[in-house]
Amino acid sequence: MPLSHPRRSALSEQVINALRAQITSGEWPVGSRIPTEPELVEQLGVARNTVREAVRALAHNGLLDIRQGSGTYVVATSELAGVMHRRFAGADPRHIAELRSTLESAAASLAARRRTEKDLKQLDALLRRREEAWASGDAEAFVAADATFHLAVVSASHNDVMTAMYADLGEVLRDWLRDDVGDELTPETYMDHTRLVEAVRAGDAEAAGAEAAGYPFVCRPGLFTPAGG
Repeated sequence: MPLSHPRRSALSEQVINALRAQITSGEWPVGSRIPTEPELVEQLGVARNTVREAVRALAHNGLLDIRQGSGTYVVATSELAGVMHRRFAGADPRHIAELRSTLESAAASLAARRRTEKDLKQLDALLRRREEAWASGDAEAFVAADATFHLAVVSASHNDVMTAMYADLGEVLRDWLRDDVGDELTPETYMDHTRLVEAVRAGDAEAAGAEAAGYPFVCRPGLFTPAGG
């Protein structure tokens, strides 16, 4: 539905909020290309300059990436996520792996203590989706499915602060996983997460934490020293 037409500055804010809502709701997921400028003009019923201003504002805040000749893509789900991505995009991969290990281990331990039946059903469904993505051979689909699965584990901790922080680091962690997995899925990068889900299901906090802590360090040869090595 076209937006109302108040004064220009308020209208620009409306458009920014409308586009942000598409991102935060998941309607435009991270990695997707948003509609073209003419399409947004038609959808929102506002002038092209207003759309352009809103897109540039969200790009400045780190949610969108304007790629000349290709389009505009979603790169983060919040302003803080955009800041995180810019701040840590060039960080040492080992440090990203260690951060992921620490957060996921703590979250998995909490999830084993606090998970609900709804959480377990979600984890089972996302584990199946992850396996299907691996079987498809599509590396990007696997990265997305793996990231969604791990976010669900963190969400099952029912620690809102930890979950929000992990979500804001999402694109940084996906970049790390893309580098780790590479362009093609190979046996060396596969990790079975069934034991993690079963530990959470059994309420075994120690086992769940240990399973989650071990995953980030199983990488393509040459990237990292294996855990304990």
